[in-house]
Amino acid sequence: MANEDTANILKECNAGVKMGVDSIANVLDDVNDTKLKEILTNNKEEHQKIGSELHEILNKMDLAGKEPNPMAKTMSWLKTNVMMTAMGDDSTVADLITDGCNMGVKSLSRYLNQYKAAEPYAKDLTRRLIDLEHQLTIDVRPYL
Repeated sequence: MANEDTANILKECNAGVKMGVDSIANVLDDVNDTKLKEILTNNKEEHQKIGSELHEILNKMDLAGKEPNPMAKTMSWLKTNVMMTAMGDDSTVADLITDGCNMGVKSLSRYLNQYKAAEPYAKDLTRRLIDLEHQLTIDVRPYL
């Protein structure tokens, strides 16, 4: 059985992956540019791969995953729908994705600091997720 910090950071990563996949899925149908759609689709797939890895680890540890914070999920959904209704172009999608990724990087970095006793593999997985989110902000910058 892993220590409590390991369990906690893995659960937070699990919630973050779910939030990332949902956020990308919410805007994907509104994307016009084929390259942007490809970037988002590939990133969503990478999030799903990490999510599967997390799910497998959590199952081995006999732990349940964690759902994203309902308030954060609702606020994200509302912001996305309001902005897409008002401006609904690729620039808006890039803006929303950038904001979401920045929040994800901030939260995940906070968890790395908070759960210092987590096993190295859990910290590495968290850093992979941070890198994935950070890279997406770089990839969508041309569309801002």
